[in-house]
Amino acid sequence: MAVTEHTGTRVKTRVPALSLRNVEKAFGQVTALSCVNLDAQVGEIHFVVGDNGAGKSTTLKILAGMHTADAGEISLNGTPVHFADASDAKAQGIAVVHQNLALVECLDVATNMSLGAIPKRGFMLDRKAMEREAEAVLSDLKVRVGSVRTQIGLLSGGERQIVAIARAVRMNLPIILLDEPTAALGVRETAHVGEILQELRRKGKTVICISHDLDFVFKLADKVTVMRLGKSVATLTADQARHDLVVGLITGSIDAAQIEKRSHD
Repeated sequence: MAVTEHTGTRVKTRVPALSLRNVEKAFGQVTALSCVNLDAQVGEIHFVVGDNGAGKSTTLKILAGMHTADAGEISLNGTPVHFADASDAKAQGIAVVHQNLALVECLDVATNMSLGAIPKRGFMLDRKAMEREAEAVLSDLKVRVGSVRTQIGLLSGGERQIVAIARAVRMNLPIILLDEPTAALGVRETAHVGEILQELRRKGKTVICISHDLDFVFKLADKVTVMRLGKSVATLTADQARHDLVVGLITGSIDAAQIEKRSHD
């Protein structure tokens, strides 16, 4: 759905950077998603929240090309797309930070950040370029993890999370998906992740983030899509997203249809 803005007598329509329409997914006899709709704009931090089993991670994996939807449509900048696999989604502009981080503990920071796009000189690994690029990205994000030659296995949980996000940033793709980026992080490390997401927004990236941490969500969100039992039940703006309302939508104690009616009154 396009967003319409009225400026004087002129009408400008903003096409979402990423859009899902009536997406469905089943695994055998188990229905994971029955109706998911989502619009994320350029330069927006868009959170997806919901209880366990609501379908959040399945939605993200469809966007990442890891699963194929059984029905519905994905669009990028208004153009319907299909992802054959994760590499195809990446080729079409989507970077992902998974909850398990997908880092190789025996490799160093620079190598982990370059996986999938390792700089080469001829047929040989360009180690200096790899370290230089890693240091530049970390510096741009105001991140300190010691030397980029440090093995991932020697870093703290928060430092590993930052490296995983920095790897996605290094790809310089327009859309970044994050699955629970602050899980098991302390207050200071969570705040640092928030600063990185704000910087991505300033750079015009579209950030779609799954999170159970509602305090984190309310501090950063431009929009919040609430999922329940495989459906997207409501999308709220930052002004609308009160704690009691979001919790009510997650648990089902508040009917999303009432919110929709109120917004049109």
